[in-house]
Amino acid sequence: MLTMAEALAQMLAAARPVADIEVVPTLEANGRVLAEAQVSGMNVPGQDNTQMDGYAVRAADCVSGHAALKVSQRIPAGHVGQPLQPGTAARIFTGALIPPGADAVVMQEQCEVSGPDTVTIRHTPKTGEWIRRAGEDITSGSTILPAGARLRSQELGLAASVGLAQLPVRRKLRVAVFFTGDELAMPGEPLAPGAIYNSNRFTLRALLENLGCEITDFGIVPDTLDATRAVLRTSAVGHDLIITSGGVSVGEEDHIKPAVEAEGRLTMWQIAIKPGKPLAFGEVVQAAFVGLPGNPVSSFITFLMFVRPFILRLQGVQGPVAPRAFTMRADFNLPKADRRNEFLRARINAGGGLEPFRNQSSGVLTSTVWGDGVIDNPPNRTIAEGDMVRFIPFSELMH
Repeated sequence: MLTMAEALAQMLAAARPVADIEVVPTLEANGRVLAEAQVSGMNVPGQDNTQMDGYAVRAADCVSGHAALKVSQRIPAGHVGQPLQPGTAARIFTGALIPPGADAVVMQEQCEVSGPDTVTIRHTPKTGEWIRRAGEDITSGSTILPAGARLRSQELGLAASVGLAQLPVRRKLRVAVFFTGDELAMPGEPLAPGAIYNSNRFTLRALLENLGCEITDFGIVPDTLDATRAVLRTSAVGHDLIITSGGVSVGEEDHIKPAVEAEGRLTMWQIAIKPGKPLAFGEVVQAAFVGLPGNPVSSFITFLMFVRPFILRLQGVQGPVAPRAFTMRADFNLPKADRRNEFLRARINAGGGLEPFRNQSSGVLTSTVWGDGVIDNPPNRTIAEGDMVRFIPFSELMH
């Protein structure tokens, strides 16, 4: 079996990012992947402005620490003031442009209004105090967003701050999904003896939606080789990626492996991880293929650890696609090591340490709701209380 690192490297090396580019309004670009680097055509701020409500002054007029100055003008944000004459102050509000001649702002808490047009400055300001300088955030001609960036709220705000109304992005990834197993039923249907509800359909579709994919759901496929081959052929048309759940083991009713080998090719099968060993990877015609295990936690974990980074690469994301991990204290013992890389569902306790869910079975979906994330425990490693372990929060994996 391949190690996790070997399997992930193989998948990422095989990822062919979508080439089609479309231009979308910046307001509608959330979650999309930027196709071309974006350069600012302006300084931000465009001109010197104030960080505070207060008074714009000449610092040389306020060296006494109790200067009484005539208030010569009032400058709200969005308005342009007149040049500031020596011995005067301008009432100014956050974001307003600094008038010519002023070189400092004194916050209003350090000022005392002593008449209808007089203010006493009870502070000795330094030149530049509380002034945002033109271009201190962004300079004209600088690259503000690189190609391959996945656009979040921060990136969209940054693009808008330099006036970019549209952005070139890669088209959405087209993903086909289907689920194998004669025992599967949908919620709302009567549950026959031996049947189970198809939870994986709901989990995987939600994970794909979080990643901004266009999903075609072919539903539950009968447990036959012919039916599996037929839906593989259909789903390969017009899709970048095919994801299946179930049927990837070695039983007589597991048809995914022979079906993919008949319609395309498998380049990877079985990974040394727990849960999730029976993970398959290959291609059918021009579509990449990933076969996930049927057990719900196995399917969930393998999607997060393998399919998510693979999808990000297909979408054109450049740079790291692995989730951030944090070193945290284990408040438990794991005396028996496993030869595979384990992913233990755990949560952060009141003392800031980690405690695992009581049942780590691959069928216990409750653990994924109870937990805050997973402990990434290397092969052949025991854990003693107080050890530092690698923890990946679900918050790093759900977007």
